[in-house]
This record gives sequence, structure tokens and C-alpha cells, in this order.
Amino acid sequence: MSSLFDSTPPPPLAEALRPKTIEEVIGQTHLLASGKPLNLAFASGQPHSMILWGPPGVGKTTLARLSAKAFDREFIAISAVLAGVKEIRESIEKAQQSMVQYGKQTILFVDEIHRFNKSQQDALLPHVESGLFTFIGATTENPSFEVNSALLSRAQVYVLKSLSNSELKQLFVRAHMHAMPDIPFEDSAIETLITHADGDARRLLNLVEQIRNATSGLGASVKTIDQAFIENALSTQARRFDKGGDQFYDQISALHKSVRGSNPDAALYWLCRMLDGGVDPRYLSRRIVRMAWEDIGLADPRAMQLANDAAQTYERLGSPEGELALGQAVVYLAVASKSNASYKAFNAARAYVAQDQSKPVPHHLRNAPTKLMKELGHGKEYRYAHDEPHGYAAGESYLPEGMAEPHWYEPVNRGLETQISEKMAFLRNLDQEAKKK
Repeated sequence: MSSLFDSTPPPPLAEALRPKTIEEVIGQTHLLASGKPLNLAFASGQPHSMILWGPPGVGKTTLARLSAKAFDREFIAISAVLAGVKEIRESIEKAQQSMVQYGKQTILFVDEIHRFNKSQQDALLPHVESGLFTFIGATTENPSFEVNSALLSRAQVYVLKSLSNSELKQLFVRAHMHAMPDIPFEDSAIETLITHADGDARRLLNLVEQIRNATSGLGASVKTIDQAFIENALSTQARRFDKGGDQFYDQISALHKSVRGSNPDAALYWLCRMLDGGVDPRYLSRRIVRMAWEDIGLADPRAMQLANDAAQTYERLGSPEGELALGQAVVYLAVASKSNASYKAFNAARAYVAQDQSKPVPHHLRNAPTKLMKELGHGKEYRYAHDEPHGYAAGESYLPEGMAEPHWYEPVNRGLETQISEKMAFLRNLDQEAKKK
């Protein structure tokens, strides 16, 4: 019988079910299975500094804690969200005391290491190098961009993955047996929970705990948990999406490559994933216009027009109505003929100009609005193309003197550029004939 003064609340389900051994960890088999990197590291008993990179709820903190146990080290955890140089200094002092008093090394775990600035990360370096502590950092952001190169070079990066549906189901069985074993779940209810969890183990455990709390107020009236009960008890879960992190850039990359790869279904999928995740549709409209210029170009000029129209439509209608215009633009771009000839030509010309000298404009191409300029030869011997056969001054040069024709723009044999290619071939033949005369 509990005491009147025994007011210690039970731990959250996610904490109560935190694995006590490596064998209890669900997921991350690419790191923890026999012969895999972390499995070998734990078996060796020799700790090394590491950075655990992965989305929320995949076991980064758990693996850090289990590392301390596996290597028989003291464990100090700080959060970069709340900590500063003061907390780093205190952690260093604790590690020094542990070394002096007990001869025991320490593992310093820094959660959300990407939130430490450069000076805070630099404060760790001397002690990592001296061996005072083994550093383990956890981050949801790409450490290549968010962790100092000096610290990154001293730590092995391990990439953790979202849990699969089958792994989440294993975790659900464990949570169900611990939290509410007397109330069965229908299969459809389990699948709904797993969908809501979206690869996040912590989220799944929190959802089970939420269901347990919902049933406790209803008493014996709840005989089973079905899909309707789940949907009524849980609020809509937003998909895991970081508007400024890797998932953002990975998904916009997937959208762009799906359009370039002429797959309208995949393009719509990634567009809707990003809209569902809360990305600003105006950003998407700008990227859609960019796709039209970069990957369709003159093979289908209507793509650029439609992309711009979609952006303007969104500005006028907003969400959700304007999002349909973005979807239509994405479908059109995906099925349109593709050409990056203009894009390549622009980049080549820009690169050439960036490294080239400032060549003067040839006299025949210069403007001559005054008598003096005409006397200096500006515009002299310029050939007015409209007065020439075919509306083309065959053999004329429009580049600086001494500069060879670079042929940056080479149209592809797709869409409208097929006709453009034929016309350019015709005009080049006229140039060759003119030079023979």
C-alpha cells in the first residue's frame, strides 16, 4: 500500500521502456547487428568519440547512455539547447574529479550539438584530445554543416535511421504489454498508431501513453481499442519535417529530380509531402519556376508561362485553393519535353565572362546617337538583319574581335528545340556560304 506521502509520479512510458542493454534496442541494425560498427565498438571495450546523426526518436540518447555502460565510464549529459560555456566548464570539472578520485574516465554526451556555437564547440576540443572524456554528440542536422570541422575530424559519424513499420510494431507490443495489457488493440488501430508515429519511437510510446490515459477515465467501458477510438483520441500529427534542415533540402531535391525525371506521380507526392509538412507554398512556387527554366527551357516555353501563372494564382488565392495551381504546374513540368541546353549555355557563358578580360564592343555593333560617335566609326558597316535575305545577315559577327564562336547553346532534339536546332543549322549553313564568297 502506497504511503500518503509517496507522491513520486511514475516515469513517462518512453523513459520506463528505455532499453537497459544493447540487445533491447529496436532498430539501427545497420549499426548494432553482429559485425556492424557499433556492435564491434561495444565489444572492444574501447570508447571513441562519435556523433549520432538522425531524426528525432530513433535512439540517439539511448545509445549514448548504453555506451557509458558498455565502456564502464561515468556519464554526463548536457543539452545544447539549455547549456552554455558555464555548463561545459562544470562538466569538465566533474570529469576531472572522476579521474582524480576514482581513476575513471567520462563520457560527455551533448544533445542537439548543432545548437552550440563555434566557441562552445571549441571549448570541448582540448579535453577530447587529452582523453579527459569521450565526446558523444547527438544531432538532427547534417554535422558537415553544423559541427566544427576540428571537432568533426575527431569523431566518427554514425547515421541513425527512422524505425520501419515492422520495428515500430515490435515496440508497440512491448509498450502494450507494459502499459495496458488487459485491453486488446485491433490490427487497424495498431496500424493507425504506427502511421501517426511516422518512424519516431518516442512518438509511438507517447501515443500509447495518451491512449492509456484516455481509457483510464472511461473505466471498464472500454473493451477493445479500434481505429475509431484511436482517431478520436489523437490529434492530427504533422509529418516530421524541419523547415530549415536536411529533410527540407532532401525533399525539395526529390521534387526537382522527379520533375526532371518526367514522373508526375512522384513529383506530386513530394510536393504534397512538403505542403503537408508546412513549407511555405511561395517557396515552392519559386522553385517550380526555377525548374521550368532549368530543365524544360525552350523545349516547351509554355512550361515557364504555366509555372509563372501558378505562382501568381497562389498569390491571388492563397491556401488551399492556390496549391492546386502549383500541383498542376508540377504535373505539366513533369510531362513536358526536357532540355537544359539554355541552362548549360547560360552557365558556360557566365563562367567564360568571369575569367575573361573586358573585350571592347566591335565598332559596327556600337550605338551612334551623336555626330561625334558616327565620326569615330560607331555603327559603321552594321548590317540591318531585316533587310537581308531570310532576315539574317549571313557571315556577320556579333562577338568581340578575335573571339571564336563558342557554341554554348546547342539545342536538344526534343520538343520545340527540334525546330530551333533545324533553324540554327540552316543559319550556320548560310554563314558558311557567305564566308566562301
